[in-house]
Amino acid sequence: MDLKELEILGEGINRHWYYKEKANAVRQLLRGIPFHGVLDVGAGSGFFSKCLLQEESVRAIWCVDTSYDRDWEESVDGRTVHYRQVGARVPANLALFMDVLEHVDDDVGLLRHYIPLVDGASNFLISVPAFQSLWSGHDVFLGHRRRYRLEQIEDVVHRAGLQLVRSGYFFATVFPIAAGLRWSQRLVGRDDVSARSQLKRHHPAVNWLLGSLSHAELPLIGRNRLFGLTAFCVARHA
Repeated sequence: MDLKELEILGEGINRHWYYKEKANAVRQLLRGIPFHGVLDVGAGSGFFSKCLLQEESVRAIWCVDTSYDRDWEESVDGRTVHYRQVGARVPANLALFMDVLEHVDDDVGLLRHYIPLVDGASNFLISVPAFQSLWSGHDVFLGHRRRYRLEQIEDVVHRAGLQLVRSGYFFATVFPIAAGLRWSQRLVGRDDVSARSQLKRHHPAVNWLLGSLSHAELPLIGRNRLFGLTAFCVARHA
């Protein structure tokens, strides 16, 4: 996750509907896929990879992010989380790219760069913000280059040399709310895309409602090809 958003949510991130249900989506997408080590690229706080420590098979996690000011380790539930400024070859067979590829000009090149840094038979889980029509000041604030349609991120996966396993949109139930707010601002001439975060702490009732709507989508994860706020891909490198 982006460290800018961690600064906003602080310790409440585990309860925020967006991050809580996104972590649930990650676990759902990886169901039935065995993995023992995780390489988390652009990890920030390592929120999503550390959520996978619920899996007993996970022995270690490597979090890579250029924003770190040093390399260090910490122990979480008796297992080691390595924080690194630069990616290197590690004994991992799952690579996470959680909202990373939209930050770079060469998304295919970044994905290709990390393929030889994990075990030969590895899975890649990728998430990106969906639909360029939803572009807003929040994208500018986070330093995004673009948003993706599902077929666009699938094309990136294929061109990087990976085999697509499953893909789909998520946060479809809250899509009309977000899209309605952004598009209505454009209609009334208030389409301000200056850099500012739209992430905030919600009243518990609002947080519960948005989380419940998103949670209801989990049984369909990896099959929704219509719309959503996030596009997910699971890919494999044999």
